[in-house]
Amino acid sequence: MIAVMTTVMKGGRAVRGALARALLIGLCVIGLCFIAYGAMIPAKAWIAQILLDRAFDQSLSKHRPLKPWFWADMTPVARITLPRLDVREIVLSGGSGQAMAFGPTLMPLGNPHVSVMAAHRDTHFAFLQKVRKGDEIEVQSIDGRKRRYRITGFQIVRWDRFAYPRDPAGALLALTTCYPFGTTEHGPLRFVAWAETQ
Repeated sequence: MIAVMTTVMKGGRAVRGALARALLIGLCVIGLCFIAYGAMIPAKAWIAQILLDRAFDQSLSKHRPLKPWFWADMTPVARITLPRLDVREIVLSGGSGQAMAFGPTLMPLGNPHVSVMAAHRDTHFAFLQKVRKGDEIEVQSIDGRKRRYRITGFQIVRWDRFAYPRDPAGALLALTTCYPFGTTEHGPLRFVAWAETQ
C-alpha cells in the first residue's frame, strides 16, 4: 500500500512538473511573439524609408511622381533637409493619416505661395522640438527645383484655428505637428514652425 501511494505521489509530481514546463514554454513562446511583433514595426519603417528614398530618386529623374510600392496611395513629392539637425525626410502627397505613417505629408491647400507639411510629433517631426529661429531648410521637389527657407517663428494653435496668409510677400512654409511633445494622447493643439524663403 505504501509503495502504491509513493508511486502515485511521484506520478503527481511528474505531472505537475510537466505542466509547469509546458506553461513556461508557452509563456516563452508568447513573449517571443510579442518581441517579434514589436521588432516588425521598426523594420517596416526602415524598409519603407529605403523604398521612399528610391521612389523619390526615380521620381526626380523622371520628373513625375512614382509610387514607392504598387499599393501605395501616396507618392513622394519633395525632400526636406535641415542641415543643422542632420534631418532628411521624404515628403509625401495626399495629407492622409495613412501617408503620415510613412513620412511628412504635403497638405493640399491650392495656394502656390504657402506650403504646409504635417507629420507625427513622435516620429518624422520629432525634430521640431529642437528647431531654432534662423535654422535653414531646403525643399527639393521632384521637378528638381530647390527652395531655401529660414525659420522665422513658432506658433501653438488649436487644430481648428490654424490659418495662413492668403497673399504673403514671399513663399511660406509651415511645418506642423501635434503638441505638446513627449505625450501620446491626442489633443487639439498643434505646433507650427513658420519659415520664409531666403
